[in-house]
Amino acid sequence: MAITRNHTTGRMSQCVVHGDTVYLAGQVANDPETGAGDQTRQVLEKIDGLLAEVGSDKSKLLSAQIWLTDIRDFAAMNEAWDAWVPEGQAPARATGEVRLARPEFRVEIIVVAAK
Repeated sequence: MAITRNHTTGRMSQCVVHGDTVYLAGQVANDPETGAGDQTRQVLEKIDGLLAEVGSDKSKLLSAQIWLTDIRDFAAMNEAWDAWVPEGQAPARATGEVRLARPEFRVEIIVVAAK
């Protein structure tokens, strides 16, 4: 079965497709100087774009890992997430508090989707 890698650098690929499964790298906001809700919306827009490139979309999400630098941002992140996820199409999901690569990032989201 073929493996397709998109937006690849020497370190990582933003999107990998194997068969009918799409794996996205952790996505962070383009403008990390905003709050957790805005960062979440930015990340979800990036996820939409990457999934669309390979013929998938958010209705086909299988799982999501959400990392917050401060668990107190859980409500703000969930507000953006809940508005984005299609009704009845929520993936398996885990959320945790971690230290991200840069201190200004408040949210990072990794998803796996069907094609």
